[in-house]
Amino acid sequence: MNGQAAPRYTRIADELRQRIEAGELAPGDRVPSTREITRQWGVAMATATKVLTELRDQGLVRAVPGVGTVVEPAVRRPEQPAQPQPAPPRRKGTADQALTPARIAEVAVAVADVEGLAAASMRRVAAELEVATMSLYRHVADKDALLLEMMDAVFRRWSLPENPSGGWRERLEFVARTLWRMFRHHPWLAPALSVTRPQMVAGALPFSEWALAALDGRGLDPSTAFTAHLTLFTYVRGTAVNVEMEAEAEALSGLDSEEWMTSQEPALLAALTGDRFPRMRHLATTGYDFDLDDLFEFGLQRLLDGLAVFLGEAP
Repeated sequence: MNGQAAPRYTRIADELRQRIEAGELAPGDRVPSTREITRQWGVAMATATKVLTELRDQGLVRAVPGVGTVVEPAVRRPEQPAQPQPAPPRRKGTADQALTPARIAEVAVAVADVEGLAAASMRRVAAELEVATMSLYRHVADKDALLLEMMDAVFRRWSLPENPSGGWRERLEFVARTLWRMFRHHPWLAPALSVTRPQMVAGALPFSEWALAALDGRGLDPSTAFTAHLTLFTYVRGTAVNVEMEAEAEALSGLDSEEWMTSQEPALLAALTGDRFPRMRHLATTGYDFDLDDLFEFGLQRLLDGLAVFLGEAP
């Protein structure tokens, strides 16, 4: 290197890599965001972006929509030698496993979770099952029927305790966070569910019953209690819609949310010149770390605070 010092972004990336390899940053942990890097190391935003790009290129981190950049689960510590990966199991055809609506839905959900709902076509699902496309129609009428089977299958995977504990607020927190995790695991689900034209998904009924039971004895008539339940559900679903939108935007642009915001910063600062928007300019120049999970939790607590007032309790 002719005695030249390594670039600053490389040295910062090396420091973070050492923290990852030492286990200080565990798989799934968030690494410092670009703004956090600028504050901790006193570098420009462009340098901070190069740090995260370097870590991604090394396979150490990945961007998670709505969360940030996290340590890859597959990161290997230096003291752990590489292990041969087991051969993938051979896919079972219809000779080994009967074709059923549940089996078809299971495969369709697996495809949609990774590639989006549009990828889970009848043709694609049939290819995954190694059967003719027309054979699916003996079990599932069409794509709309397949979607119902997929939604029902997902809801049935997430169970709620039969004997809930806590008051109405703790129980509504539990069901809301369970829905949030479900939508996080299956980004296509929230946009697919309709509030104005609700689909008949039997597996979702326990969630409605749970929410309504939590409000029993609070002085609400059945219609008002159901409206409160719908308000909570619509909030969770509406926030979760952003998960799939971010995943699609990242796939199209090649930029995660932090990198995209960095690319937009010059235009934003130009729009905020002058004295018309002093508060927005302060936020833009000092930094705001957006986190979808934090946004969800903040909104959930404020919504329940409002419901507490409506029920005549102190929030």
